Amino acid sequence: MFTKILIANRGEIACRIINTARAMGVRTVALFSDADANARHVAMADESFHIGGSAPADSYLKADVIIDIAKRAGAEAIHPGYGFLSENAAFARSCEQNGIAFIGPGSDAIDSMGSKSAAKIIMGAANVPLVPGYHGDDQTDETLLAEAKNVGYPMLIKAAYGGGGKGMRIVENQSDVLEAINSARREAASSFGNDKLLMERYLRQPRHVEVQVFADSFGNTIYLSDRDCSIQRRHQKVVEEAPAPGLSDALRKQMGDAAVAAAKAIDYVGAGTVEFLLDTDDSFYFMEMNTRLQVEHPVTEMVTGQDLVKWQLMVASGSELPLTQAEVRIHGHSFEVRIYAEDPRNEFLPAAGKLNFLREPDQNRHVRIDSGIRENDVISNFYDPMISKLIVWDESRPRALQRLTHALSSYQISGVKHNIEFLANIAEHKAFADADFCTDFIERYSHSLIGDVTDESENALALAGLYQVLARQQAAKLTATNCNDPYSPWGQVSGFRLNSASVHHVALLHETGGDEHELQNLLITDLGDSFHLAQNGQALKLAGSIKDEVLLAEINGHKSKVPVSHQGDDFTLFLPSGSYHFKAVLAQVAEDEVNSADKLKAPMNGTVVTHLVEVGDSVKEGQGLLVMEAMKMEYTIEAPFDGVVSAFYFQSGELVTDGAQLLNVEETLNEESPAANEAQAPSTEQEKA
Repeated sequence: MFTKILIANRGEIACRIINTARAMGVRTVALFSDADANARHVAMADESFHIGGSAPADSYLKADVIIDIAKRAGAEAIHPGYGFLSENAAFARSCEQNGIAFIGPGSDAIDSMGSKSAAKIIMGAANVPLVPGYHGDDQTDETLLAEAKNVGYPMLIKAAYGGGGKGMRIVENQSDVLEAINSARREAASSFGNDKLLMERYLRQPRHVEVQVFADSFGNTIYLSDRDCSIQRRHQKVVEEAPAPGLSDALRKQMGDAAVAAAKAIDYVGAGTVEFLLDTDDSFYFMEMNTRLQVEHPVTEMVTGQDLVKWQLMVASGSELPLTQAEVRIHGHSFEVRIYAEDPRNEFLPAAGKLNFLREPDQNRHVRIDSGIRENDVISNFYDPMISKLIVWDESRPRALQRLTHALSSYQISGVKHNIEFLANIAEHKAFADADFCTDFIERYSHSLIGDVTDESENALALAGLYQVLARQQAAKLTATNCNDPYSPWGQVSGFRLNSASVHHVALLHETGGDEHELQNLLITDLGDSFHLAQNGQALKLAGSIKDEVLLAEINGHKSKVPVSHQGDDFTLFLPSGSYHFKAVLAQVAEDEVNSADKLKAPMNGTVVTHLVEVGDSVKEGQGLLVMEAMKMEYTIEAPFDGVVSAFYFQSGELVTDGAQLLNVEETLNEESPAANEAQAPSTEQEKA
């Protein structure tokens, strides 16, 4: 067994590997970029080395520097985690050439599966079922357009060397093919350094089922359960579970045997995942093989009782697999959800910022959290915005689902937008509970998943008003206590009025989705031992107190405990239905100052990729104007109205900050549009930056 390994990764997977290595008595070496100098994985490792700038190209993708650090640190092996260099055959080969064990498959196996098109040819020869498509090397526009007709529609275009939904486009008809090809090429080149594409028939309602395989250098290859990863958005997995629900024993064995055949076809060694599309008639097709540990590996660990990272270290150091196929046992059911810093109400845009409040569910044998984040850490726009993975297990799928729902209800985050409420809505959806889903589940049920108004959310405003009044009173008491005159009128916030009940005027900005806010003016009458609020035609009697960041509230006789995160004028209420964000403002704030979000501004920090139109072009509402990239995803800025493009303020390759004016469109004047867009260009280079 190794005595020291280097982890060529960051975040939760680095922490996950360190935990197992520590339990095995193996010392660990961490790497960190400028952005990760104070990261959790750095604090956990036995030693760590600075590797470069914050961008992955300047740090975690610098293969030669990583090899050099491994030598200097005396590391016998390198674990690549997932992402970054984990499926880079050249990096694996460099490790081999420098006498450093690569904790993963050999470079030849990575090469074989690195190209999705080449992988299809190999799998076809091994009699693994394939979806009809084009996987050739001729990548000219003319060839791709011609092959698209042969494949038929709907069709899926995707990066041959990609993963995670990057460089992937669904095309419904021939007229959209060329635009999809160009967009997929750009994203593939940016994310993977290779713009080769493949095309295949798009199955309308498939499930995404994958099989965990493991092989050693002695010729032993087995599979450890299957996983369903059908709940996806933009082809990125959101919820995973093991075993996949609803499969017969015979179908599980067929898929497992096919996965083992796929691994043996390339002389695979280590942990790998063979991904299949499962059609409604139980036919299945090879999609790709991931030559690394998967993000969703914990659900397999939970139902098998095995530590897959431990297996990786054992196999890489020359040991045989610890189990035979006949010895593998599956017990219970497990779910994993990915907690992301993103905004489901704004096209799932990634969110960067400081995580100023974090309360995780209690961990036990039923609940596990894999995370590389701590309270007050910053979610950087340089990396994937995943905060953590929440994994649950129980004896059956219904009981495990109940565990998941309960754990999500106690997961509290403030400071950045997140998807916890969205995940809870999935977990509570009847179709999901019935395992009646496919890969378009989120699109099909988006309205209910992204959130309807509930009775609880209607109460959120009343609770926010109550919290604000109680916080004012608490602050006033503290002021009075600390001054020389505890009875000073300046230490009172009673809302006193002569010959009438005291009234508190509370003005709150309530986030309603994306950058949209709604101004709420509340008049809360102070009755001495309670408060009165008229809301939506109802009379509400409010009472409560604040203790240790918890609002102890009572509304019309119903008592509840509401955790609160408070940062300056911003505060967040954590209710079972989700988190509700408010900002206390002056009572005279005008509503027209709130709803002024400009659709021609950058929705987040990122880089301009290309202009889709030219200055002077006439454009229609909804037409794409500019493409920008952030957190490895492309976003198209669309025209908010009919008009003429008068200026671009950033060129391809330039960095832009959240809220920066990207371009200007002069609105076409007509009877319904009396004024042109008057957005001004940044006045200085500093404003552009």
